[in-house]
Amino acid sequence: MSADDLTAVRLEEFLPYPPAQVWRALTEPELLARWLMPGDFRLAAGHRYTMRAMPMPATGFSGVIQAEVLAFEQERMLKLRWRDADPEAAGGADWTITWTLAPERKGTRLSLAHEGFDPGNPLQQRARSIMGGGWKTGVTTRLREVLGDP
Repeated sequence: MSADDLTAVRLEEFLPYPPAQVWRALTEPELLARWLMPGDFRLAAGHRYTMRAMPMPATGFSGVIQAEVLAFEQERMLKLRWRDADPEAAGGADWTITWTLAPERKGTRLSLAHEGFDPGNPLQQRARSIMGGGWKTGVTTRLREVLGDP
């Protein structure tokens, strides 16, 4: 997470797995539920689905995400929109999540861009800080567990 970009969380990580295996973890609902959140995800542009997480009152997050698949390129890029399902939620979450996969050596360079945080909204900046840490530690750790031993 870059301290100077208050609108985004970005991270990059090398995973010792081929892009096809990482892609499966990002796009197969049963695998996605194991490392991120359960939901009725389907790999189709325009598909809308719901995911449930713990509500976070300190960030104004209701705990329910309305998501949409905006675009994808097989085994290369997945772009999603995440909005808080509660239009009255104080946090006003309306973000874009973009995963980019690139083959590297015998694995994959996985990049995440979580964009759309409002720099003028203290609740969104708190969410950015919390989620930035979560993406880097818990989420990527669980993703590696789902991917298994290389």
